[in-house]
Amino acid sequence: MELELWHYGALVAAGTLGGIINVMAGGGSVLTVPLMILLGVPGPVANGTNRVAILAQNITAIATFHHSGLSRFRLGFSLTACAIPGAALGAWFGANLSGEMFNKLLAAVMLLVLVLMQTGSGTQSREQHEPRNIVLGHVLMVAAGCWGGFIQIGMGFILLPILHRVMGLHLVTVNVLKTFITAGYTVVAMAVFIVTSDILWLVGGVLAVGNSLGGFLGAKLTIHKGEVLIRRFMTVAIIVLVIKLVFFR
Repeated sequence: MELELWHYGALVAAGTLGGIINVMAGGGSVLTVPLMILLGVPGPVANGTNRVAILAQNITAIATFHHSGLSRFRLGFSLTACAIPGAALGAWFGANLSGEMFNKLLAAVMLLVLVLMQTGSGTQSREQHEPRNIVLGHVLMVAAGCWGGFIQIGMGFILLPILHRVMGLHLVTVNVLKTFITAGYTVVAMAVFIVTSDILWLVGGVLAVGNSLGGFLGAKLTIHKGEVLIRRFMTVAIIVLVIKLVFFR
């Protein structure tokens, strides 16, 4: 795929905004994957290529969190170990989907993300909590990894209830662990896509520049800062993209 000048700008801009959204809440891939499809990248290839940017974004966010003294590496490693087998299975399934089927499923996922955004849990306490329901949390992480490996989009909305509601962790810790877990299973998912599908390295690399910047900014921002504006922007973007995927293939 040959990139025009405006493609570079669009990929970096979408990656930056997507990276901020991913780290602060989740669902940033709703912007990056459909953008690649709109630029002419087949759905399954866009799905795999997006992992390059996701990995760069989360490595940057992890480093930023760690530099600020926020890290839960022991819990992060155990949760990631549970997510990895599911991610490998999900990535294999995602890499073998037809482009048309992927677009239909993507439209359905974006509608689900839209519903989840409109039914958020509201303001939550920032008080530090030790994890509870540890066994259940690790079991659920296997299923979460399967979804993350399959399509990645909306993964933040899946990890949030597991880490926050089931395991009782406050939102700062949730964000730290979310980036750690996602980086871990993304390595495995990306390897599966490399073997079974195609990855556009130039597109992924340009997108990774934006996602890395977004990951850094998202890690620095307060969790709830700008949430209302982001939700409104994503609501409009999701509706437009669902219409395009369903009615204008």
